[in-house]
Amino acid sequence: MLQAWAERIRRARVYDVARETPLDAAPRLSARYGERVLLKREDLQPIFSFKLRGAYNKIVSLAPELARRGIVAASAGNHAQGVALAASRLHYPAIIAMPTTTPEIKVQSVAALGAEVLLHGDSYDDACQKALGLAQERGFCFVHPYDDPDVIAGQGTIGVEILRQHPGPIDAIFVPVGGGGLLAGVLAYVKFLRPETRVIAVEPDDAACLEAALRAGAPVDLERVGLFCDGAAVKRIGEEPFRVVNDRVDGVVAVGVDEVCAAILDLFEDTRVLTEPAGALAVAGMKKWLEREAGTGQGRTLVAIQSGANINFHRLRHISERVELGEKREAILAVTIPEEKGAFRQLCTALGSRSVTEFNYRYANGGEAHIFVGVQLTRGDSERAELMATLRDKGYPVVDMTENELALLHTRFMVGGRGPGVSHERLLRFEFPERPGALLRFLQLMSPNWNISLFHYRNHGAANGRVLAGIQVPPGEQAAFRGYLDELGYPWVEETQNPAYSLFLR
Repeated sequence: MLQAWAERIRRARVYDVARETPLDAAPRLSARYGERVLLKREDLQPIFSFKLRGAYNKIVSLAPELARRGIVAASAGNHAQGVALAASRLHYPAIIAMPTTTPEIKVQSVAALGAEVLLHGDSYDDACQKALGLAQERGFCFVHPYDDPDVIAGQGTIGVEILRQHPGPIDAIFVPVGGGGLLAGVLAYVKFLRPETRVIAVEPDDAACLEAALRAGAPVDLERVGLFCDGAAVKRIGEEPFRVVNDRVDGVVAVGVDEVCAAILDLFEDTRVLTEPAGALAVAGMKKWLEREAGTGQGRTLVAIQSGANINFHRLRHISERVELGEKREAILAVTIPEEKGAFRQLCTALGSRSVTEFNYRYANGGEAHIFVGVQLTRGDSERAELMATLRDKGYPVVDMTENELALLHTRFMVGGRGPGVSHERLLRFEFPERPGALLRFLQLMSPNWNISLFHYRNHGAANGRVLAGIQVPPGEQAAFRGYLDELGYPWVEETQNPAYSLFLR
């Protein structure tokens, strides 16, 4: 079986439109893990994704008299672009059904390549049913994104290139999985020529259709899939890909959103390319495999397929918020302190020299204040546990929010509201220098007669951190407060008369 697949892959016609992408070293990842990490750069294809290979190989193999009636496909984006470009190059009309959740950049790219775009449903499966209906109604040729031998063979040319570009031993190749076409093609070729090379599948933990199929012994439908890794958000592994990979794949790693976000940063630091979430799956899985299963520092040669870079730019806001959590470099805690002057400064002192990444607080009646705080870590989960133990030893009730989705997605942005009974409050926006001790200096220079009644701070990774602070300053101490601001030296803007403050916070 593998020999037949290898021969089919060698005959695949992809280079009329695709390019042989480089196998680049990843120096930062290699240094961090003590392995030789290589990246197969499919983000450098003309459509910034590997999907062009399989789409073109399928369409060029069609009988011209059938293909001229029209090509129809369904895709969350990258397969759509591959079909659109292939059909355009071969002068065939094409209609692409895409989920309404598809990033706008992918929709625009497909239309720019000359295909007609039909938005339908909330998932790939919804769009696929629409495309299949069109194919039946109008006699169009349906091009499946993964469950087709010609598509699998086209994707398998990536395996041909990897083995040609690195003729020496390869310990493991990490392959992202959606419907399984890429995995099946790469695995079939690699296992035929180098059976000792491990092929490890990586899929989102909220769309783990391969893992479900391996447990069941056959492809099964997932009840629902997450959409963050939209390029791999598939409910059911393909029948043909599963026949190829079942009992042959050397492992499956499921990764979460935060781990994917961290891998996007890793790839940016090594390549200066912003990959889409599905494009970073292989690196996220490789990291998890090294950290939890295989150990590090053994000098092995590891290949990860960087499969695509069609990212909606506005998703970077969410990704940047989650990177530190994915790398275990930030702890998010809820800490209770006494509602009294100086308590805020004492908490910062208890945190020690660690960099504070976030503080959210609003005065409320009662004897206690609840602080939403983020702290930078250098040693991951063990340091987080030590920090919580230290705070508890100092008498602070503390709750770990680091993996609490409600806290991370919503609560952190809603802490506050109006402060009942807050008198003589001045509201100021500051720019803090992003260096250790900047917050503590702000607190230490402050008069003990003044009370912080509101505080919102988030380290955005820039040269300056933006801070909003409410400070209760008695009428007779306004001159002293101005002297404090001058000595502090941080840029500031008075916002006490801002309508956003009076309507929502005062």
